[in-house]
This record gives sequence, C-alpha cells and structure tokens, in this order.
Amino acid sequence: MQSIILQAKAIHKQFHDPVTVDVLKNITFSINAGEFVSVIGKSGCGKSTLLYILSTMDTDYSGELLIDSQPMRNKTEAELAHVRNAKIGFVFQFHYLLYEFSALKNVMLPGLKLGQYSEKEVEHRAIERMKKLGIDKLAFKQANQLSGGEKQRVAIARAMINDPAIIMGDEPTGNLDKRNSEMVFDIFKQLTTEFKQTMLVVTHDVEFAQKSKRIIEMEDGRIIRQ
Repeated sequence: MQSIILQAKAIHKQFHDPVTVDVLKNITFSINAGEFVSVIGKSGCGKSTLLYILSTMDTDYSGELLIDSQPMRNKTEAELAHVRNAKIGFVFQFHYLLYEFSALKNVMLPGLKLGQYSEKEVEHRAIERMKKLGIDKLAFKQANQLSGGEKQRVAIARAMINDPAIIMGDEPTGNLDKRNSEMVFDIFKQLTTEFKQTMLVVTHDVEFAQKSKRIIEMEDGRIIRQ
C-alpha cells in the first residue's frame, strides 16, 4: 500500500478584515508518495492560501495537517522551520536565487542550513542533483548570469537537496515562456516517475495541470473535484 505523504483534514481558514470571511472551507484530501498533483482554480479561490497552510507557513487555521504522518499542530516555530527545511522542497514562480552566489552554492544553501551533512557532502549532493537536471556544467556560474529557464532548474535542484518528502510549487511556470514551461513540467514528471518524488503544484497553467497525474480543483474556498 502507498504511504500518505500529506493529509489535510477539515481545514478551515478565515480572514478578519474587518468583517470575517471564510477563505477555505472544509478542505480534506491526501497525497500519496510519488503522486504528481496540480491544484487549479480561478484567482481568489484560495489556492495560494491553502499552499501557505500546507507548507506550514500559516498556522492560523482550524483542522488538521499531517506531513509524512507527523501532525503539524502545536509545533513551535523552530520545529515547523525544521519540517519545512527537511520535509518540503519549494519551487516558486520567481526563483529567489541569491545573485552573489554561484548556482552550486544556491543549490547547497538549504542543505547547509539543515546541518545534517558536512559542507563537502552537501556540495557532492548538490552536484548529483544538478547532474540529474542536466545543469552540472552551470555549477560555478554566478546566478545572475543564468537564463530564466536555467535559474528555474537551479531552483528545482535546490528544492531537491534535502530529499524532501514533498516538493511544493507555487506557479513554477508562471514566469516562463512555453518552451521553458514544458521543460519544467518534464523535470517534474521525471522526478515523480524515475525518483518517486511527490509533487504538489498550484498553477494557473491548465495545460500543465492536465498533464499531471491528478488535479484538485478549487472554487470559492472549497474543493470541487479531486
């Protein structure tokens, strides 16, 4: 039986500004190891709010969230930060690379922060992940010298460095042209098929979503299909 990597149980979220608005209503679903899931829905439906909760960035909600069978409730901020670094890889619309560093150093940063391996071992692991994505030749190039597609591939390698239980993407193709969008999709597909990596991607790109293994569709703070 496949193990469940992420589980949301009756998650409810309200904003109070100044009136109380229900932003997420009874969100319940689970994601199995190795699944490639896209979350779609119109702007304002709650996709990004949900991702903030699932990534443990937002703790102001009711309901239950489990990541790799661990409940996230009642954890300290330091404990949640450790979960984010050890269990979750992030790929955003904007790559958030540090331009003063090389591509390799950018990939290494979450590994150095986790502190589980020596710097030499983190460097070796970073190069291995860059090889998987065909960008090891860019290792010593400054981040500001990379093309848009190269920057996003470096960001994906960075998300992989700590062998996360799940990689979460927030509009990872939103800033890319069609060719680079397809390249990012192909990488995500390869990560799930070859390396059994679990992926959860919030996207406006319907074509991207339709090619993923499963779609969760949201409307007005609810899941209407999964």
